[in-house]
Amino acid sequence: MSDIIHLLPDSVANQIAAGEVIQRPASVVKELVENAIDAGADSIQVILKDAGRTSIQVIDNGKGMSVTDARLAFERHATSKIKVVDDLFSLHTMGFRGEALASIAAIAQVELRTRRKEDETGTSIVLAGSVVESQECISCPVGANFCIKNIFYNVPARRKFLKSNQVELSNIINEFERIALINPSVAFTLVHNDSELFNLQAGNFRQRIIAIYGKGMNQQLLPLEIETSLVKISGYIGKPEAARKRNALQYFFVNGRYMRHPYFHKAVMQSYEQLLPAGEMPNYFISFTVDPAQIDVNIHPTKTEIKFENEPAVWQIISATVKEALGKSSAVPSIDFDMTDAPEIPVFHKDKPVTPPRTDFNPSYNPFKSTAAARRPDFDWEKLYTGFTSGEDNQLDKDEKMGIFPSAIDRNDPEPDTDDAEEKLLLTPDNGDTGSEYLQIRAQYISTQVKSGLMLIDQHRAHIRILFDRYMACIEARQGASQRMLFPEILQLTAAQSAILQDITDDLNYLGFDLSDMGGNAFAVNAVPAGIEGVDVETLIWSMIETATEKGRDVKTELHEQLALVLARAAAIPYGQLLSAAEMGQLVKDLLASVMPDYTPDGKIVISILSNEEIVKRFK
Repeated sequence: MSDIIHLLPDSVANQIAAGEVIQRPASVVKELVENAIDAGADSIQVILKDAGRTSIQVIDNGKGMSVTDARLAFERHATSKIKVVDDLFSLHTMGFRGEALASIAAIAQVELRTRRKEDETGTSIVLAGSVVESQECISCPVGANFCIKNIFYNVPARRKFLKSNQVELSNIINEFERIALINPSVAFTLVHNDSELFNLQAGNFRQRIIAIYGKGMNQQLLPLEIETSLVKISGYIGKPEAARKRNALQYFFVNGRYMRHPYFHKAVMQSYEQLLPAGEMPNYFISFTVDPAQIDVNIHPTKTEIKFENEPAVWQIISATVKEALGKSSAVPSIDFDMTDAPEIPVFHKDKPVTPPRTDFNPSYNPFKSTAAARRPDFDWEKLYTGFTSGEDNQLDKDEKMGIFPSAIDRNDPEPDTDDAEEKLLLTPDNGDTGSEYLQIRAQYISTQVKSGLMLIDQHRAHIRILFDRYMACIEARQGASQRMLFPEILQLTAAQSAILQDITDDLNYLGFDLSDMGGNAFAVNAVPAGIEGVDVETLIWSMIETATEKGRDVKTELHEQLALVLARAAAIPYGQLLSAAEMGQLVKDLLASVMPDYTPDGKIVISILSNEEIVKRFK
């Protein structure tokens, strides 16, 4: 029997390594920008075409590379940061993954132009699929200029699974923001399809946060600063009143590197206890400086999950530091000196005597003693009720005034389809000879008699099914019913969220939304779908952005279904809402007109039948 173990060709090995490091265009941007920072650059430009599918160009003014270094940089396990194994535990740089450039070259067409300050000429090297096609001397500025074209051109299966341009751009922006935040001394520029998305000037940490997320952040930040023998913590946390239900800006950094750390996140959240309503999340931008030997950055391929040597002790330091910052902000209220209507403070004169203010009062006044002066005026309160009629108003009119029907449930829907007559007959309410045919149980369920027994309906899920069908019909017809807002609501998004929102604007219009781009990643919500009164519009749109980010635009029908489901959940009748007999009747009628009345779009049971046989058995 012949041997079965053999060495992989370099081309295959490089593609396997690329799968660990390069997952999407955002991975290329991350690796190249981190390398530029490690090269001492103080100005970095990122230029994209088609969200990185066509090209990614990263230009820096760092120290550049020699002719030999430019060639060796693309070899596997080539690095300038590690010489012996102990160097792995004392790293102060980010781009130390030896296979990063080799992985990029394995799945794309790469051109590098670079020059050191001491060299008269630079080097140009061109690679495709790890194969060097040319190398020559050229004239170029000091630094490095990487151009990555046609990512995954030789791995079509990987390229096929890339999401839409807007989703991939959103991922790039997220990586870009993480690096730019913790490197405020470096100027960054991000350009996509000749449109400048970011132009960040060098500054301090606070200035960089404001430059990325808007001037409104300036009044929301509370400083953190503590240094112990174990760790140094600096940065900012958000004021409790600036907390969000979704999309809170939460960033941890360690030694200049972005990280995720659920354990430390819990420490921050517990510090906000009693200060935030349930479900709200504070903003925070917290940077740790520790001895590199005290952390392990190699527990995750992307280096975003980092293990600390003494995590419980660091947890206590974080908690105490955040609580101190929150306590100071509560104990020392801020004073706004720009008030235009502030009272005038009189000038103090030394030679003028100071007289205390005097007040006049009646010491014999008793508010509980009835006097002629204090007697209440006579007023005929019955006049307030003039015009009101006695007896019960028409319940249907009340419902329409409350906005429950027909905006949420349309009474003019056609009768249920009778093609499947036998099945529909079993679900058709049986009026019998009793009073109302519907009974609401615990303000959650509707019960009614049917031919086969007793039908129980979950009112919230039933309304989700009804609204979902209606919203899907609006999307398919590309025409949703809108309700104009008296005062448009302004939505401030991040650059990544803005990219996704612009990609799904047409889909939102079909549902009944009307959005206007105000510039600076701000959008005005001018109209919303009819029937969602009382819904938090900002939270709803954030949910849709998250859904679009997860699903992408490559599966259009699935995206439409998810958007319709998010909207239906938000607008559906909640548990605990009391319904009249007319409302329950209309809800049941509309539900039974659905193609799939038994289940919600995400597969939850809507209708349960307690059969006649089961009822009889319970009384034997």
